[in-house]
Amino acid sequence: MPAPTLDDIRNATETLSRLTEYLRDNPDPAEALTLTEPLLDEYTGVPIQLGDTLRALARALQDHPDRPRNPEVRLLIAELRTAAWEQTDQHALHFVLDDLRTLYAKTAPPSRGCSPCR
Repeated sequence: MPAPTLDDIRNATETLSRLTEYLRDNPDPAEALTLTEPLLDEYTGVPIQLGDTLRALARALQDHPDRPRNPEVRLLIAELRTAAWEQTDQHALHFVLDDLRTLYAKTAPPSRGCSPCR
């Protein structure tokens, strides 16, 4: 697999920033939930991906032959691993989206239809 470029990563974070700005403009709740759903997927969402990325970074740093061998580096690598678990623990947020979708569907006002249907 080819290594991602710095531009690839910047594009991903820019997309997240655009989504955040869009959500601040009060879109339709159903659309907002749909747009955020892939981010919180329990298997491939951001919490899982970020946790995996932090663990992979910790492993790459620890296993590199030129790594400084001192307690400070070991502590910082341990902090990366702790942060990885904390991120991964957020995988259950997809249940929140499911519950919100259900609640909004129950309380959504009935559609009035187009002019001829009224």
